[in-house]
Amino acid sequence: MPSESPTSLHAPQTPTPAAPIPTELYAHAPGEMRVIRRNGKVTAFDPTKISVAITKAFLAVEGNTAAASRRIHETVEQLTEQVVKALFRRLPSGGTIHIEDIQDQVELALMRGEHHKVARAYVLYRAERAKLRAERLAGQEPARETPLHVTLPDGSQKPLDLGRLRRLLAEACQGLADVEGDWILEEARRNLFDGVPAKDVVPALLMAARTRIEQEPNYSYVAARLLLDDLRREAMDFLGQEGAEVTQAEMTDRYPDYFVAFIKRGVELELLAPELARYDLARLGAALKPERDLKFTYLGLQTLYDRYFIHHRGVRFELPQAFFMRVAMGLALNEIDREDRAIEFYELLSSFDFMSSTPTLFNSGTLRPQLSSCYLTTVPDDLEGIYDAIKDNALLSKYAGGLGNDWTRVRGLGAHIKGTNGKSQGVVPFLKVANDTAVAVNQGGKRLGAVCAYLETWHLDIEEFLELRKNTGDDRRRTHDMNTANWIPDLFMKRVAEDGPWTLFSPSDTADLHELVGEAFERRYVEYEAKVDRGEITLFKRLPAVQLWRRMLSMLFETGHPWLTFKDPCNLRYTNQHVGVVHSSNLCTEITLHTSDQEIAVCNLGSVNLAAHIDDNGTLDARKLERTVATAMRMLDNVIDINYYSVPEARRSNLRHRPVGLGIMGFQDTLYKLRIPYASERAVEFADRSMELVSYFAIKASTDLAEERGRYPSFEGSLWSKGILPIDSIALLEQERGGYLQMDRSTTLDWDALRERVKTVGMRNSNTLAIAPTATISNICGVSQSIEPSYLNLSVKSNLSGEFTVINPYLVAELKQLGLWDAVMINDLKYYDGSVQKIERLPEELKTLYATAFEIDPRWLVEAASRRQKWIDQAQSLNLYLAEPSGKKLDNLYKLAWVRGLKTTYYLRTLGATHVEKSTAFDGRLNAVKGESHGGALGLRAETGASLCAIDDPACESCQ
Repeated sequence: MPSESPTSLHAPQTPTPAAPIPTELYAHAPGEMRVIRRNGKVTAFDPTKISVAITKAFLAVEGNTAAASRRIHETVEQLTEQVVKALFRRLPSGGTIHIEDIQDQVELALMRGEHHKVARAYVLYRAERAKLRAERLAGQEPARETPLHVTLPDGSQKPLDLGRLRRLLAEACQGLADVEGDWILEEARRNLFDGVPAKDVVPALLMAARTRIEQEPNYSYVAARLLLDDLRREAMDFLGQEGAEVTQAEMTDRYPDYFVAFIKRGVELELLAPELARYDLARLGAALKPERDLKFTYLGLQTLYDRYFIHHRGVRFELPQAFFMRVAMGLALNEIDREDRAIEFYELLSSFDFMSSTPTLFNSGTLRPQLSSCYLTTVPDDLEGIYDAIKDNALLSKYAGGLGNDWTRVRGLGAHIKGTNGKSQGVVPFLKVANDTAVAVNQGGKRLGAVCAYLETWHLDIEEFLELRKNTGDDRRRTHDMNTANWIPDLFMKRVAEDGPWTLFSPSDTADLHELVGEAFERRYVEYEAKVDRGEITLFKRLPAVQLWRRMLSMLFETGHPWLTFKDPCNLRYTNQHVGVVHSSNLCTEITLHTSDQEIAVCNLGSVNLAAHIDDNGTLDARKLERTVATAMRMLDNVIDINYYSVPEARRSNLRHRPVGLGIMGFQDTLYKLRIPYASERAVEFADRSMELVSYFAIKASTDLAEERGRYPSFEGSLWSKGILPIDSIALLEQERGGYLQMDRSTTLDWDALRERVKTVGMRNSNTLAIAPTATISNICGVSQSIEPSYLNLSVKSNLSGEFTVINPYLVAELKQLGLWDAVMINDLKYYDGSVQKIERLPEELKTLYATAFEIDPRWLVEAASRRQKWIDQAQSLNLYLAEPSGKKLDNLYKLAWVRGLKTTYYLRTLGATHVEKSTAFDGRLNAVKGESHGGALGLRAETGASLCAIDDPACESCQ
């Protein structure tokens, strides 16, 4: 076979036929893919050649025996499918790819499949063929390089403008250390051919830059800046602006005119609200800061392009600074001095100091401004009410974010139905309908429907509820697409601790338990148990509390659900407990607001980038943080009035109580900057002090808004009105719980003065703080998610353009300073799956500082969360990580979470079989990272098959 084929190892005389290529593989490419041969010739992509090549590689090692034939055939078919899928992930719309890149993917597939001997033979053969080609060329007169031409959209051709490419690369590399524009150009030219479409030239540069991210994190910024060139061309062409191939430097002068044209065209196409055109667009355009386009990592900018930018029939014509200003304008619509406020909001967003949640970024300034993130409902115990609740789910899911449903009122299995004189089928069949509704209604495919069902632990159907996510059993009583959570009263945890009994009831017999909390709940629950003993309640089940607890932990480990959330801390510390009971949290367990038949709770989210508030002296800049929080709270409060409400109960609740959820992200980045290990007392102390500042400034900002705009309508009677702040409400929980509480209560700020201001001036918002997962907006800002520890120091993330490597830039910077960043270190990181713990030449200090999530005792996460929780009036999305889970560890961990006063927990993550591709060469050509992912991300999965939150899934923006 010619050397230009994907490979051609010597095969026996009677080779096994190559495995056929499944026809569905071709469905991965809506466009045509072509292959550039080594002689520059371009041919059609033929997957059968890959199959033949892999077959020959196996035959060369294993021979052509009858026993091996079937095994080789099946293996080749699987490997070929993997290679083809990988190629089309890189070029989802078709295009050209060099033959060497195809061979790279074949090599990766062999090594990922652990066919080490075959892979070694394949590598050696490639090296041998390369050597022979070099020998043939040796001594020959160098061939004159043939000038390349590009094909324009109208079919005409012009010479490739290498000068412009060099200028573009120089601009992309400007100000970045350890990046080489010449190398990118040379690597990209390998994938260009005479007549290449003009639109494929810059992507070739971008792909080359991406391959070096694992060696040098700054190449992520280079790739982003190259992507910007494509974005500018697409937007300028669409708007008919002259000089579409404008450089970033030239955009300094062009951005204002472009911005005016963008807003006007968006309004004309009915994509933007007409009110935006009535702003002083010239003034806003002049306020844009084009240099902030250079702040993006590749993942951040690609995420914006794929999912957020305004587009018309698939053509994006919104550029980054126009995007941030559009969002800011949408949030300033009702401001008196709205240009000033729009610029203020823009400054905060475009600097990455604060980022609004995904629904706000999606829809601000559009014709249907659905800006809120979370909706909480409670489902009544009658057929009409149940289906009304499911209808509300559908309407909210059509336009909105994540949903939390409280199902505790629905009667249990076997309960009497008066209207039909029959027996209830329990809550599970209705949960199945809710599950299917979430799948069916997903914002027109733009965003997945997402819902979490909550059930109190005393409900008669709780045992079946625990099994909803199992993959075995009657599928009609399973909800594979819906999250579930236990809503656990303190009394249950006390019974577990004291090895007492637990009784399950149907809410049709014990309806008031749903509305009771703390000591009142305990007294009434004991009365109902006495009724059971007297025979007055006949539908019940009694079992040891420890038995149910162990089953809850077992299901949590096996299926990832139901999550453990605690009813009494959420209610006893609830600022607005005078108007209702908190019956559940939301999809991501950070929102704790009351619900009723008349009110659907709504929360509006955004997050402060904590890492952006560390000054040059390595300290948290409190003055800057105060300014950021004040503006962020104003933006969140504005959402309430501008927001589109698809159901009246949500509007009524949001306008009456005006809750917002300001959170933080980049906590791990902040610790890196301060050189504080996550697993340390210093980290716990920093979590405490930093959250105290955020809480203080958020409460103060809400009082300032109350002074300007008025108190929220239900303020009187709230804990706020009594001078009880979140830090004070810990005493209420302790009093009701009776000893099972251990929370630090230290303070450092002048809370007495703020407490008095809250009582006299009032609050604009019933709630101020909630820490959401921030999966997507953290990617946009290029920082770690929420309060999460790092997963890996070398990992892979996926977006709609494929997979690419992400490496810890803080670790790389330190290794460079120590002279330890080299090819060997990269290979060591890959060999040890992104961990530094077993790399002997690393100092112990770095091993401690750069320990990853599964290398940290999860009790540190609980301790830090407890310190934050004392300041937060709502809750926090807290994932817990266990590398080697056991029943004892789970028991201790979740009991600790309860005793430390946490309101909720989120996913339990366990470590499965993952590894980073260990064969990547230092030339950057093979940089994939492998990880088995079971609904999760970054190559992490539960060994048991637990379905994990897709926090790096680009199709998910359910949280932030």
